Amino acid sequence: MLIHQGAARNERIDVFLACWLAGIAGALNAAAFYAIGFFAANMTGNVSALSDHIATFQGWSSLFYLSIVLVFILGSTVSSLIINAGRRRGIGGIYAWCILLEALLLAPLGLADVFVTATWRVEILVLGLAFLMGLQNATVTRISDARVRTTHVSGMATDIGIEIAIAIDILRGRDVSGEAASNRAKLRLHVYTIGAFFSGGVAGVLIYQSVGGVLLLAASLLLLVIALDALRRAGKPMRTAPGSSIDHKETVIPPST
Repeated sequence: MLIHQGAARNERIDVFLACWLAGIAGALNAAAFYAIGFFAANMTGNVSALSDHIATFQGWSSLFYLSIVLVFILGSTVSSLIINAGRRRGIGGIYAWCILLEALLLAPLGLADVFVTATWRVEILVLGLAFLMGLQNATVTRISDARVRTTHVSGMATDIGIEIAIAIDILRGRDVSGEAASNRAKLRLHVYTIGAFFSGGVAGVLIYQSVGGVLLLAASLLLLVIALDALRRAGKPMRTAPGSSIDHKETVIPPST
């Protein structure tokens, strides 16, 4: 799920990727909100809170919410720089390397949550998770050509509404029936992703209530296993069906002028 890129991916691979990583992201986001009262990946909410705090002249709080947004963007930027460099050098499994980085950086956050009791623990956890969620979401977006998002659900909820409307028009004969298969595939992907994010969130809070920051360490280990398995597979020759002409390289979009 972290090897095939762009058009070389199929629905099964996208659903597998979405369920695993959205489940982990949902667990981390919900557990963080339960533990410290902040969302690490909900940039819509954080920008709204930033606006509110600026309007009510809460300067220090405004800076913190601004920091969350900027750090999320930084995580996305770092992921894209790594992917761009890896593609230029022909590094196989470059997307898996990004998830491996996420796993390695998540472990210290888990240790901080377990052992640190200082007042700055909250800031470290929120900003650290925001960076990692930005990194993960950019990685998934790039590898799937923006078909999959894993750290937030606003866009997917919108897409579900759009696909339901298309399905209704197809059933009423008002739209091209040949689009029905594509419509069902997109609808399944978004429903599975939101379901995984929701289920991960419920499980994340329940687990955090029992073991605290060990949840972050467990998520780090799971991401590590996913990334290392993808890197192992990336080292093997790709097998394609007889007569297949699929190019497994991500489509390179030239920069606009």
